[in-house]
Amino acid sequence: MNKNDDILVSVEHLKKYFHVKGMKGPGVQAVEDISIFIRRGETLGLVGESGCGKTTLGRTILQLHEPTSGKIIYDGEVIFDGENPWKPGADGTMTEVKVSKPKQVNMLPYRRKMQIIFQDPSASLDPRMTVGEIIGEALDIHKLYNSKADRADRIKELLSTVGLNTEHANRYPHEFSGGQQQRVGIARALAVNPEFIVCDEPISALDVSIQSQVVNMLEDMQHELGLTYLFIAHDLSVVRHISNRIGVMYLGTMVELAESYELNRNPMHPYTQTLLSAVPVPDPQLSRSRQRIILEGDIPSPMNPPTGCRFHTRCPHATEKCRMEVPEFKEYAPEHWAACHML
Repeated sequence: MNKNDDILVSVEHLKKYFHVKGMKGPGVQAVEDISIFIRRGETLGLVGESGCGKTTLGRTILQLHEPTSGKIIYDGEVIFDGENPWKPGADGTMTEVKVSKPKQVNMLPYRRKMQIIFQDPSASLDPRMTVGEIIGEALDIHKLYNSKADRADRIKELLSTVGLNTEHANRYPHEFSGGQQQRVGIARALAVNPEFIVCDEPISALDVSIQSQVVNMLEDMQHELGLTYLFIAHDLSVVRHISNRIGVMYLGTMVELAESYELNRNPMHPYTQTLLSAVPVPDPQLSRSRQRIILEGDIPSPMNPPTGCRFHTRCPHATEKCRMEVPEFKEYAPEHWAACHML
């Protein structure tokens, strides 16, 4: 994929498998051979069905999950580089072989640069800690203050940044609404002055009336602080609004990646076309005239994914080649990549 000096985060052939006890083979193949980059100051949206590996990809980039193989590069520095220990045998089954130890760096300095906003605010905030303690924990770990007064001032500043009152620092998470809890989670992510934030479905657990407030706040903070986002969500209309580019995932693989407007105007992959056909349109007359694409069957198991193109079991255009060969993820138009044999 094309790169330039403005790239902040990039991954090359990234894979993440989760071993299943008592099972032969690599286990759950959650992320399979993904190569993407994120430019400094942009928002890359990531969409796909539940279980397609969006959250796992985000957490693996941050190395909250240790990658199985591939390369992760942050601001020109390789922070992970490992060879895949699982190789296909003569009969097609995956066999584990011995490989050299992956290159890894001390992640503590990078934790200040790379942060995450979790999907469920009530589950990601410690109920035994006050909001001030939750936000201040990162300040303590990275020693980002000179005195207790500096620490208290920084916590108040962060609460103000996310639209909360300074007296909220002495309250516990259960005393807040879902939207307020998510604001606390955002303040915690901002505490170390990061450059890159993985927004893991940050609005999916919130009321619709609160979602727009949080999205607008994230956009304002991006402009003010120069942040870079990987924005993971189900709602294509929200992703279209906030993202510069959008990536579409299916069963652990990236099937399409393009600029937001281009993806919505000219979707190439059959799966992307299906997702866009399901987006509600506020005009009833236009909605009735649109053709909905209905996929048949269920998503295959990531423990035993289909051969060839992983989408072929549900694709209405699948051929024998789709069943046998993995399609190459390549650029078909400027800044527009897709993985499909039919293109």
